[in-house]
Amino acid sequence: MDQDFMKTKSVLPLVLTMSYPMAISMAVNALYNIVDSFFVSQISDKAMTALSLLFPVQNFAHSVAVGFAIGINAVVAFYMGQGSSGEAEKAATNGIILSALHGIILSACCIVIMPWFMDKFTADQDIVNYGTNYTDILFLFAAMDCMAIAMEKIFQAAGRMKTTMLSLAAGCIINIILDPLLIFGIGPFPELGIRGAAVATGIGQTMPLVIYAVLYKTKPIPVRFRKKYIRPELHMMRRLYSIGNAGTLNLALPSVQVSILNAILSSYSAGYVFILGVYYKLQTFLYLSVNGVVQGIRPLVGYNYGAGENERVRKIVRISIILAAIIMTAGTVVCQLIPDTLMGIFTQDGAVIQSGSSALRIISGGFIISSIPVILSGALEGLGKGTESLVISLIRYILLILPAAFGLSCIMGAVGVWHAFWITELAAAAVSCFIYRRAVRNKAQREYTHTDNKMI
Repeated sequence: MDQDFMKTKSVLPLVLTMSYPMAISMAVNALYNIVDSFFVSQISDKAMTALSLLFPVQNFAHSVAVGFAIGINAVVAFYMGQGSSGEAEKAATNGIILSALHGIILSACCIVIMPWFMDKFTADQDIVNYGTNYTDILFLFAAMDCMAIAMEKIFQAAGRMKTTMLSLAAGCIINIILDPLLIFGIGPFPELGIRGAAVATGIGQTMPLVIYAVLYKTKPIPVRFRKKYIRPELHMMRRLYSIGNAGTLNLALPSVQVSILNAILSSYSAGYVFILGVYYKLQTFLYLSVNGVVQGIRPLVGYNYGAGENERVRKIVRISIILAAIIMTAGTVVCQLIPDTLMGIFTQDGAVIQSGSSALRIISGGFIISSIPVILSGALEGLGKGTESLVISLIRYILLILPAAFGLSCIMGAVGVWHAFWITELAAAAVSCFIYRRAVRNKAQREYTHTDNKMI
């Protein structure tokens, strides 16, 4: 398949073509998360609270997989833009092997630490049991999930966005179908409760890997896996990890944020922890859609950067910010108009619905402006500037919001935590513009150097 379309097609149609399949697939993925939470909430509020508490660990494991895969995506796309097919295949082969290893390590570590982690946030043994029963099964699928995500990014680097859309959608649909069957024991299926939700999620995560393997054989992509590259090479590992580690930290920071915010909110009421968990389920629908745009432009930025098309890179970034803002505007309108309906999906408690509705209205005030730091962070990853991207994420998830949440909660109570969200997004937008402009001005046009074996 000719990859020149990435640097010859008009920018707006190109961004739309690359982004809409991922935006759709991310939206479907968010929908299955919401559906998954809906069915778990039917078990009990404690089961839903358990999912809220274990979210940071689950998100961290996912972040390791996606973050490293972002490194694979950026390196493969860059080498393809340069026309260095051998190096691109080396990056892909090294990347898939290392991803499988990451999954095995994550599976063992997460299962071991989960009881300890849950005990740190709740004394309710029922909640602890719900959480460990879920994760003991879910993390058994970690290796398959890591490999599926790596394959996703390799296919994306080759421009096969529709393929990844259909593969992700298939996994999500299977999960949605299996959730009620395995949780409640419908028909011939056993009643597994929260364990059933874990099994359904694990199968849904594995299905894309099966699809990618079949398509790799039947509809080959320009990047091939080679036996001669199975043994990871040090210089390639450095390149993959230099971007991948920053990508992992970018994605893992929300886990730290949620854990600390849970600690602040739990001092007021477990109901606020529940509300925060529901908010993250709902906002996932929006931010995963915007992330679809980020995933669409990341290989475009890397490919055009490798091909020396710097003006196209700038156009791609500008158009992507506009597209993201449109998505976030829709989310803002919904959260302002029907927050009670959204909260009512997860609970029938009137007091929680009222408090949650107020929280959604306040937090959504920062949705539109957040388009700027989200897109600029993703564009920097495509340019191989993982450190600068990480700085933006640190500002959004740690350095600004956590002190603001603590300080405002001391003044306003739990409501202060909700105000910290929009205040942080406003400040992060300004800072991210400065960081991006400085990074691009300083050396965005440099190529990979072979003397120090890293992207600069």
